[in-house]
Amino acid sequence: MQGLRFGVHSDMVMSFGKLAVLGWAITGLIGSQGVLAQARPTPRPNSLESTVLSISGGERLVGEATAAASRQNYELAVSKLQDARQVFNNLSNFYQELFTSFSGVDNRLADGHRQRALQAAQLRDRATYELAIVYRAQNRPELAVPLLVQLIRSQAPTRELGQLAYQQLFELGFVEEAFPRTSSN
Repeated sequence: MQGLRFGVHSDMVMSFGKLAVLGWAITGLIGSQGVLAQARPTPRPNSLESTVLSISGGERLVGEATAAASRQNYELAVSKLQDARQVFNNLSNFYQELFTSFSGVDNRLADGHRQRALQAAQLRDRATYELAIVYRAQNRPELAVPLLVQLIRSQAPTRELGQLAYQQLFELGFVEEAFPRTSSN
């Protein structure tokens, strides 16, 4: 039984080490007891920042979409924004899973993963809003409305992006009353 436990622990240490090398984990596991230690602060050669599976990779896709939309190449803009949404959604989910895994084990590490999950979710919602705007430019409200409603649920109607999404729904005629209401309403 002890050997099996050691094997599982070794696999966990190796897996976490691989995540650290790839830039997914901020710290690495060391020692036979699984003690967390600060990883080297120097850049890693295998960093994911140059790939699409990163915050900067998703931001590159959004930038390419913005450039395509400014040239009125809406199909390319839609494709790039859909890809960016998927990247940011995956990142948010992955970091949320890491947060859950490390909660109660190393709260500082868990909080870092939670912050990255929130950052990726915010960027996903921004890309979702931009995609809805492109669908409006294409006169495809049937595709814009579900995204805008999704944004309001994710962001809440009181936050800036939620208010912008609701304003779009109002302009489309999907909702009848503006929000926030003015004092005369």
